[in-house]
Amino acid sequence: MDSEPRSLKAVFADAEVQRIALETQPFVPNSQEYTDAISSAIKNYQESLRLISHLSLFSSNESLEDLSTSDLPLLLINYHLAELSQKLPTSDLPERKRILTSARDFYERFLHLLDSYSLLSPQSSKLLETYTASPTTFSTANSNDPTVRRNAKIANFQTEKTLRQKLEYLRARPEYGALEDDELPSGAGDEEVVREVHLANLAYRTHLTFNSLDSLNREMEILSMAPPQPPPSQQQNQRQADDDMRRRGTTNDSYSDRLDIMNRALGSGKGGPILSQQGKPLQPFTLLANRQEMAKGVFRPSHNLPTMTIDEYLEEERRRGGIIEGGGEASGQVPEPDEDNYEKAEKEMYKARAWDEFVEENPRGSGNTINRG
Repeated sequence: MDSEPRSLKAVFADAEVQRIALETQPFVPNSQEYTDAISSAIKNYQESLRLISHLSLFSSNESLEDLSTSDLPLLLINYHLAELSQKLPTSDLPERKRILTSARDFYERFLHLLDSYSLLSPQSSKLLETYTASPTTFSTANSNDPTVRRNAKIANFQTEKTLRQKLEYLRARPEYGALEDDELPSGAGDEEVVREVHLANLAYRTHLTFNSLDSLNREMEILSMAPPQPPPSQQQNQRQADDDMRRRGTTNDSYSDRLDIMNRALGSGKGGPILSQQGKPLQPFTLLANRQEMAKGVFRPSHNLPTMTIDEYLEEERRRGGIIEGGGEASGQVPEPDEDNYEKAEKEMYKARAWDEFVEENPRGSGNTINRG
């Protein structure tokens, strides 16, 4: 017996619980559990959209006043689908492009649905017109000037912060009636406050949507620059061939950087050209400035050896003036004058006479005039 079809309220509640679990519970990225949780939430949101279409819940002939407060969260389904679809892990570039294209479609449906109920602010309406005119090149800071882009990002962040703080403030009010252990409203709060919270949440998600569209275009631009991937079968065969060559130590152009492979290929490893015409080494070789000098340094000690004897070193220091001779007892011995050297004796005499005259003209203490009384 088939199970009874679930109501829109039950399906949407399950999708919301799964989405909140993805945001709050730790999951291993790229794990199968993480992928299954995202796919399950997407499936429930898509089922909610099918039920909404079947019930004709939203109509272009209605206004915001015609929507009940409990139906306002349903306006966010396309936004949640866009966010969840981008979290699906994939390593295939075409698949990633397909995911981003699908997310763009969900964002557009979300914005156009809000626009049909006049829920977009004047600033958001202007951004929607700019996006509609050029979806693939849309940017929240449409300028090449770094200063203008920086100021636009700062203003964008301040707007996002203001909307988030307003939403948190409204949710914290007791009249809202939020559950203690869940982010979903209990429905027991004041209807006007609950409605105001839903409208603030829609304004906040609208702001995030335009930021996401900007980031999505940047990612699509990067993916378009990526080289095309080979077909899966060719890619698998190429990967297997590369693994075989890596195990053998060769590449697809018969080049190898393993010396044992080259020695086996060349026999003894001697003779023949060292480099190929493409500049690749064909046999091992060593670059030496002077082979004889390198041979002399093979068996030398690890420390530096002396280059001169002690006597040679002292002689070199004496030549450079690094050694002071004299002093000691020898410095007090006055050599005997040579009586036969009249020129030297006369010079010594004039020197002694000049010293005597200086002593007479400058008695001891005559220069010290500062400390006299």
